[in-house]
Amino acid sequence: MSEQGAPHWRRIADNPKYRALVKERSRLGWTLATVMFAFYVAYLLLIAFDKALLAKPIFAGGVTSWGIPAGFGLIVFAILIVAFYVARANSRFDRLTREILEDAAQ
Repeated sequence: MSEQGAPHWRRIADNPKYRALVKERSRLGWTLATVMFAFYVAYLLLIAFDKALLAKPIFAGGVTSWGIPAGFGLIVFAILIVAFYVARANSRFDRLTREILEDAAQ
């Protein structure tokens, strides 16, 4: 069922570079997920326990409250950590994957 000349999966799984890649990618993913979760929980706790702060207008007599930039900030933060992960995946992880496949093809 495998293509002729395709690297064998066992050679890939036994490659120390592969194990390092899996460990590094997993560690980064869990770290970023934990950080995002912490920021989100902090935002929810702020909503739950200090509604007055989020309801306070940014400018005297204004209609925009501090809740708007706080929520927007959380969205921007999520976009930034995704961009960081994509940049890391496109540089380091892709390079390691190519090296692993080249090693397995030999």
